[in-house]
Amino acid sequence: MFINGLNEGENREGFNPSSRSGESARLLHLAESFIWNFETNCKMDIISQLQEQINTIASLAFNSFGTLQRDAPPVRLSPNYPEPSANPSEDTLNITEQPKLMSAALVKAAKQFDTLVTALPVAEGDEEAQLKRITELEAENEAVGQELQRQLEAAEQELKHVQELFNQAVDNCVNLKKPD
Repeated sequence: MFINGLNEGENREGFNPSSRSGESARLLHLAESFIWNFETNCKMDIISQLQEQINTIASLAFNSFGTLQRDAPPVRLSPNYPEPSANPSEDTLNITEQPKLMSAALVKAAKQFDTLVTALPVAEGDEEAQLKRITELEAENEAVGQELQRQLEAAEQELKHVQELFNQAVDNCVNLKKPD
């Protein structure tokens, strides 16, 4: 286990790009879990959900590109080089299915992103009305800030008063104590 809490070779989703068995299912499960988290977590605001969905899409794309790059068959770069040897394996069928599953996961995440975008609130009024509302909110914020500043100053004065009373009580206790 490394400092970031992952095992060697794993990315932040716990996905190990070097393991081929069940990789496509893992990617699909990853996409579905992100969508399930979105549907069940109603406490996040829409902007946070959009940011999380962008991270999901980026993660799926990163894993998809890495898998495709890793599993790509060898290609002859120049006629001057010999033909690369093909390494047939039992994963050949899995390799042909992986792009389909990965693209399905990306499409699903992109559709979820589109759903989130359509859920964004529509701006009410024209630009003038929005600027007026911003000005009102700034004035309200200023008034609340001034009230908080007054309360802070009052609390600091109260703290000083309590500290003075405490110091007086300590002095009185010390003065009442008999010398040994």
